[in-house]
Amino acid sequence: MTWEEARAQFPVFERYAYLNAGTNGPLARVTAEAMAEQEQFDVECGRGGAAYFERALALRDEVRSKLAAAVRAPVELMSLATSTTNGCNIVLAGLGLGPDDEVITTDGEHFGLLGALAASPAQVRVAAVRELPPEESLEVLVREVTPKTKLLALSHVCWMTGNRFPVEALREETGLPVLVDGAQSAGAIDVDATAFDFFAFSCQKWLCGPDATGGLVVRDHEALQVTAPSYLSQQAYEPTGDFTPREGAARFDSNWTPVPSLAGLSAALDVAPEGRFERALEMAVQCRELLGDRVVTAPGRGTLVTFRVEEDPAELVPRLYEAGVVVRNVPGDPWIRVSCGWWTSEDDLARLVAAL
Repeated sequence: MTWEEARAQFPVFERYAYLNAGTNGPLARVTAEAMAEQEQFDVECGRGGAAYFERALALRDEVRSKLAAAVRAPVELMSLATSTTNGCNIVLAGLGLGPDDEVITTDGEHFGLLGALAASPAQVRVAAVRELPPEESLEVLVREVTPKTKLLALSHVCWMTGNRFPVEALREETGLPVLVDGAQSAGAIDVDATAFDFFAFSCQKWLCGPDATGGLVVRDHEALQVTAPSYLSQQAYEPTGDFTPREGAARFDSNWTPVPSLAGLSAALDVAPEGRFERALEMAVQCRELLGDRVVTAPGRGTLVTFRVEEDPAELVPRLYEAGVVVRNVPGDPWIRVSCGWWTSEDDLARLVAAL
């Protein structure tokens, strides 16, 4: 399959230079068709009976296996979540941190992680690294570590600047547990989630899945308490509510994912072609070159490219949309963010530059 044939699976590319997978990825025809087919089954046959529940449970297993493969993790380490935020909340609540404990994060985090940190009783230390390349940010982050530090919680790729943070090196350097917000890496770059203690990610972004789908990799499930059990967390329970958790990370499954969403996600995970990570990085390099000295993003192996603009970004983004270019602004900064996926073409990038 050529890149043009792979792109043809996504109708949105017929109308737009779609450069915002960092918010929501494009939907392929097969994804929408799988969801519609399951919805039609539910309408005609009802959401009950053996066939329905067998299909639902089989899809959960299927999606869990495909998500694990997508981030190179054993299937027993994969929990089905609803979002990166959901995964971060599961981890921060389950670690049992106290007011005397510290967590180190960065000044380039999304509220999906920051909210979970704020809800934790632990103290939060913020390292100013969002505009630094990885080789410089590592030293700054390590300097924040104290004897009270119990966790490092930060993004794989900063959603604001597109810079990669040195998450792999941090664990080796400090020996501390690391929670990685993988919202801008899962599906965008090659990820080995087993390099981290916890890896939370969304599926509606770079994996091009339905809304409200995500995953959480937990390397050692015994190190994390189940603090928000769902029916799907247990394999047996008592009238008192005491329960036996499921084996592995499945004990952290947060709820009943709608079956049409599971069907759509399973289809979406089959769409991405071989060589996708290399192709996406190639497009990001071309984007950097076209935008020149306006680029904020440090050279590296990420697929977000953030650049400065002179006019109000909140006004520029809708104007670009009207010109057929979908990007987003970064609140609080004079920046526009471009998401370069494997589906991005040279024409898309030329269209962006021309519209500016």
